Order: sequence, then structure tokens, then C-alpha cells
Amino acid sequence: MSWLRRSPAFFVRCVEIVPCPCCGEGLKVIGSRRRICRNATGEVKVFILRRLRCSSCRKIHHELPDCVVPYKRYESTCIEDVVSEEPGRAIVAADDSTLYRWRSWYNELATYWCGALSSIAVRFHQQPLEVSSTPSLSTHQRIGHIVGDAPGWLARVVRPIANVNLWLHTRSAFLSTDAFGRLSS
Repeated sequence: MSWLRRSPAFFVRCVEIVPCPCCGEGLKVIGSRRRICRNATGEVKVFILRRLRCSSCRKIHHELPDCVVPYKRYESTCIEDVVSEEPGRAIVAADDSTLYRWRSWYNELATYWCGALSSIAVRFHQQPLEVSSTPSLSTHQRIGHIVGDAPGWLARVVRPIANVNLWLHTRSAFLSTDAFGRLSS
């Protein structure tokens, strides 16, 4: 862990006034915490994230920069390169099992993200994009139709969904069952 102390820390401070994603009330800074994130070469970046508490519902939230995906340890551009359908695009310093998990995670949640983004558009009185239901569009093409396919598309998916509290937590540990069929990790 001594390498963590030597890594430069980046302090994250949002210039926008963001309300609580759960109830819409004001947030108050109550502290900070470290968050580690790796880039494509495996270099570690340390972010100092503010911890915010809602004055009404008392839930705690963390201020994430756009390059971070909730519950993931690599930058969004790394994950974006791996899950995009362009062969040979992904050059990330991660093992094959990690790349496989990212692709599976993306394929499981992409349809949910399309629905969540459409719901957000309706909630904020914007015209949701009509997404074709024909099977000819891949998952990546459907998301690209909503947020565009230029670099940074994953951050454009993550930010609105996380900011309105629709981001789903996914477990990264493998689940297994015990002798009685109960889930354990």
C-alpha cells in the first residue's frame, strides 16, 4: 500500500449544485474518501472524493468524476474500449477474466440503460429518442443511437443514470451456493 501514498491524488470538486438524487433536497459535505482508478496502461490514479449527505433523507452520496464508473476500478474509457464492438480497439492492462466480466456486465445492463435514459428524458420533459425494436440493431448501436458513439459515450450513459439514482449495483464477487442451496460469497 506504500505505492498508494506515493501516487498523486486528484481532488474532485463539482462546480454544479447537484441535488440529492433520491429526494431532490440539498447536499452537505461531510468528509472525503480515497478512490483508486486505473487507466489503460495500469497506472493508478487516486481520487479524493467528497462524501455528501442529504439534508432531508440523510443518505450519503459520493461525487464521482466523469472518468469513473460506479463500482468499477478502471477508467470509463478503458471499459468503453473493451465493450465496444470494434475488434482490436481494446488495449487495456487487465487480465482476460476482467475483460470478460466487463463485456458480460455491459451486455446484461445495456437494455436497462436504454430504458433508464428514456425514462430520464420523459422525467425532464424531453423528447425520448425512438429506438428501433428491430433485432438488427446491436446493443451497442442502440446505446449509440441515444448518447452517440463518439469517445466518452459510456460516461454520457453513466452520469445521468447515477445522478437520478437509477444506477444498479452489481456484485463483482462470484456467487456460489452452499450444501443447502443458499447463496454465499
